[in-house]
Amino acid sequence: MNLSEVIESTNTCRFYQKKPVTDDDIAVTLDAARFGPSGGNRQPVSLVIVKDHEVKKQMQALYLPFWETYIQAIDEGMVRLGSKDKGIVDSADHFARHLAEIPVFIVVCAQLADCHATDTDLDRLSIVGGASIYPAVQNVLLKARSIGLGTALTTLLCLVEPEIKKLLNIPEDISTAAMITMGWPTKKFPKKLLRRPLSEIAWAETYGAPLSTGTITKK
Repeated sequence: MNLSEVIESTNTCRFYQKKPVTDDDIAVTLDAARFGPSGGNRQPVSLVIVKDHEVKKQMQALYLPFWETYIQAIDEGMVRLGSKDKGIVDSADHFARHLAEIPVFIVVCAQLADCHATDTDLDRLSIVGGASIYPAVQNVLLKARSIGLGTALTTLLCLVEPEIKKLLNIPEDISTAAMITMGWPTKKFPKKLLRRPLSEIAWAETYGAPLSTGTITKK
């Protein structure tokens, strides 16, 4: 597969086979995280791999209450989704209720002191620190896709960070940033994800000014 094919078909996988993922495949996938860019090359990201079923069950028990609150908010129109397809919510609900059955959990951790967030004094949510974390995460997702593994990225368990840190023996000065689930998918990967066209997200010189994108706007 070429890079464009990998990028355009790395979807959120919520249905997994019970087939285990080998340690070699896990290592190959995780190795890609090392090459994600970070501020000052501080490399704040670390990863905890969870395969133990009993531990995964405990993590699912922590996940479900927040998922149930979230799905209720969706039903009540309090949470906006990028798609009106009810199948997305149904598949996410299946994912939550079968979470512990997924072969591999990857808990993404970060040393926040090394994230160099430069926007903490602005009157808004700080987002810059994530630039030193989530490129590594995306590398893992893309590498997994390139060898046929499905993944899903979730941040709900960050809401119970103290419990997760205790369960996984994560040091006090390390924070949790996300969790990736990984395994062999039961469904085929899409040929190309449905996304907003480039003409709706990229501007020329000033925000809102049309960008000349040639034929790519039609893809």
